[in-house]
Amino acid sequence: MFSCPNCQSKDIGKIGINQYYCWNCFIELSVSQGVIHTHQVEEDGTLSSLDDLFGEDDRRFIL
Repeated sequence: MFSCPNCQSKDIGKIGINQYYCWNCFIELSVSQGVIHTHQVEEDGTLSSLDDLFGEDDRRFIL
């Protein structure tokens, strides 16, 4: 498992194939080609990317 790049919490639940949700800071995460992509869930259910807030090294996921 990995930790949230935003809050470093390990309280992450799986919500789909390569899709996860951080229960500590309430952001959605997806993993693609070893990189964690972060999204904020908006009131209307759409996702806004938060990737620009983190460096790629912070978002790197290595098994």
